[in-house]
Amino acid sequence: MSNRISRRGLIGVVGASTALAAAKAPAIATPDADKVGFAVVGLGKLSLGQIIPGLKVAKGAKLAAVVSGHPDKARRVAAENGLPADAVYGYDDYDRMAKDPRIQVVYIVLPNALHADHTIRAFKAGKHVLCEKPMATSVGDAEAMIAAAKAAKRRLMIAYRCHYEPLNLDIMRRLRDGSLGKTRLVNTTMGRQADLAEPSDAWRLDGLMSGGGALADMGIYGVNAARYLLNEEPVSVRAWAQTDRTDPRFKTTEDLIDWQFRFPSGVIANGSTSFNYAPTMGYEVICERGRLVADPAAFYGGNRLTVVQGGQAQPPLSLPPNDQFAREMDWMADVVRGKAPMVSPGEEGLQDMKLMKAILDSVARDGATIATDWGYRRAYDPAVVVDLPRSA
Repeated sequence: MSNRISRRGLIGVVGASTALAAAKAPAIATPDADKVGFAVVGLGKLSLGQIIPGLKVAKGAKLAAVVSGHPDKARRVAAENGLPADAVYGYDDYDRMAKDPRIQVVYIVLPNALHADHTIRAFKAGKHVLCEKPMATSVGDAEAMIAAAKAAKRRLMIAYRCHYEPLNLDIMRRLRDGSLGKTRLVNTTMGRQADLAEPSDAWRLDGLMSGGGALADMGIYGVNAARYLLNEEPVSVRAWAQTDRTDPRFKTTEDLIDWQFRFPSGVIANGSTSFNYAPTMGYEVICERGRLVADPAAFYGGNRLTVVQGGQAQPPLSLPPNDQFAREMDWMADVVRGKAPMVSPGEEGLQDMKLMKAILDSVARDGATIATDWGYRRAYDPAVVVDLPRSA
C-alpha cells in the first residue's frame, strides 16, 4: 500500500460480515421526484470519489446541488451529474440555498475548521445538515452547531458511517449477545503515513485547520469505535504522545498518540493513532471466550472480521458489496422524513470532541488521568435500530 494513501482513499474491495435479522425494514427505492435532495459542500476527493457516487445508488437520497469555491470545477461536476446551472453554488452565494426547495440536506465535506461556519449558515438557510467528522475543531464550535440546529428546528447528523456499515454492525451484535462471554479489552489502531505534498494532507497536518492532526483525522475512528462496540462511555482517560519536532509534518500537531480509556463495566480500551506508521484501520475485541479481529475495520470496502475461539480462527463470512455512503445518506433521508431515529446526532460528535480534548489534555500533563464521565449516553444503539443489507 502506498505511503501517499489518505484516510479518504482507503478503499477495499468486498465487505465481510454475517447477515442478522433486520431491526429496521430494508429501504425501498423511492421515486426520484420524492427523494431527499442533498447539496454537497466541497468537491474534494471524498465528495467526488464516494459521496456523489453514493447518491447515485441511494434509495431515498439524491444529489440536488453542489457548492465549491472553484466555479469551473463545480459547473463540470454539476453537468456530469445532470444538474442545472442554478444548482451550482459558490461560498459567496451559499445563503441563496434558503430559497431552493430542491435542497433539504446540506452535506458539509470541508476542512474541519470550516465545518462550524458552514453548518450554522445552512441552518440559517432552513436546511438540515449532515457534517463530516470530526464535527469541528473545538468543543465550543461543536456546541454552537448543536445550538444552531435547535434554534432552526432542523436535524444535525455527524457522518459516522461505521454506525451503518455491515461489518461493524455485525460485531456490535455479537458483543451484545454475549456469545463470547464478557468483553475484557478493546484495542484500536488507526493511522497512516501523511504527506505534506498532498494538499488534502497539508491542512490535516495544520493544527488550526484540522483541530488535532492524526487524532482528529484517524484517531477519531478508534475513539468512536471503542464507544459503539461497548455501547457505553469512558469514565477516564490517560494518554501519551511521541512526536519528532524535526519532522516538518509535525510543527503544529502531535504524531503518535496512545491512550487508554476506562469504562464503567471494567473494560479497558487502548487506542493509538499516527501520521507516521504503516496504514492501518483495525481493532481487536478480546472477550472471555474468544477474540473478534476486524482488520481492516473502517475502510470504504473490504472490511474483514476474523473470529478466534479456542485458539482457532474461523473463516470470515461475507456479504455482497454495499455502498457505505449511500447507507449513511439514506439513513439521514429517513431521519428527515421522520421514518428513522437519529443514531449519529451532533451530541455524538460533541462527545468525541470532548474525549479528544481530554486525550490531548492528558498528553500535555504527561499521562495524567482525566475524568470523562460527563453524563452523555447515546439515545439509540446502532446494533438495535440499524438494519443490515439483505442484498447488494
